[in-house]
Amino acid sequence: MEEPKWLEGLLRTNFFSICPRHRETPRNECNMFCLSCQNAAFCFYCRSSFHFDHPVLQIRRSSYHDVVRVSEIENALDIRGVQTYVINSARVLFLNERPQPKNSSHGAASSTPKTMSYFCETCCRTLLDPFRFCSLGCKVEGMRKNKEEEEERLRKERQQETHKGTHPPTHTSNSRRRKGIPHRAPFAS
Repeated sequence: MEEPKWLEGLLRTNFFSICPRHRETPRNECNMFCLSCQNAAFCFYCRSSFHFDHPVLQIRRSSYHDVVRVSEIENALDIRGVQTYVINSARVLFLNERPQPKNSSHGAASSTPKTMSYFCETCCRTLLDPFRFCSLGCKVEGMRKNKEEEEERLRKERQQETHKGTHPPTHTSNSRRRKGIPHRAPFAS
């Protein structure tokens, strides 16, 4: 996944604070993020004033965690492999990793019949369906880790190729033995 420039800012942004420009108005929560400006969260009124013709994501909350609708982000970013959920009849995905519930027992035996378990490749959170990641943040971290591992593997392969021809040939004990009886040149008479 090629990361767009705005993605890191989106994942680090704190949403749902009160907009300093519109403190006294309703709908003043900073729950939007501009993909063009990439700088900070802003409110409904700031969108109308400063971002009216920019691509914008509206961030929502689910159980105190930030989510974005799949329909808003899927055209701007490859979200394949990220677990989605239906909340208030809209398909959403979580922006960042969520803490595991304390009673969660990853891989522990239970009295219920065995079913297939799926886990986030980054944080090991239990997933409902066969996805690779629980959130967009985990996908980014997982993709970076995979890229680093791939680069390291390629570096090692190049290093081995470079050193392949520099080592002297190894000789086995048989390779130094003479082959047959030596034949000398006849003496001249």
